[in-house]
Amino acid sequence: MILTDKAIEQSIKDGEIVIEPYRRENLGTNSYDVHLGKFLATYTDRILDARRHNKVVVFEIPPEGVVLQPGTLYLGVTEEYTETHNAVPFLEGKSSVGRLGIDIHATAGKGDVGFCNTWTLEISCVQPVRVYAGMPIGQLIYFRVDGEIENLYASKANPKYADRTTRPVESMMWKNKF
Repeated sequence: MILTDKAIEQSIKDGEIVIEPYRRENLGTNSYDVHLGKFLATYTDRILDARRHNKVVVFEIPPEGVVLQPGTLYLGVTEEYTETHNAVPFLEGKSSVGRLGIDIHATAGKGDVGFCNTWTLEISCVQPVRVYAGMPIGQLIYFRVDGEIENLYASKANPKYADRTTRPVESMMWKNKF
């Protein structure tokens, strides 16, 4: 079941969902709009290796924006810090962003119950496009869970993306055993 605007607001009042900063005008009928933070990152190597720590260079988006180029993966971050304690958050791109040819996530649109952080975005584009810090970039949709939760994300043994950050976080696939 997808939470409605009233259910999202009630969950915020009850402390089951946390959004910082929370701005009522970003609450939609059944979603909450999130915004592009001021930092982007790109990988330093053209060839990435799933078994090693691939380094990134982080840069701040200037006031005049930055032009994203096709063929480059950009890691972005949301302005908003979120916590979700009773629902599964899904991050989807806004249709206005999609109509500019921007994808905001490659495969990681679903969060876990207990995830507490900003969202790292895997941004790509089909043609050059200028983006700005603070622009609406996506929307969070919340699905209520059914049943008791044994293993919240932030309290499991080795959550790879639990350290609170305002910057994009590179892949931690190399921490997996395979």
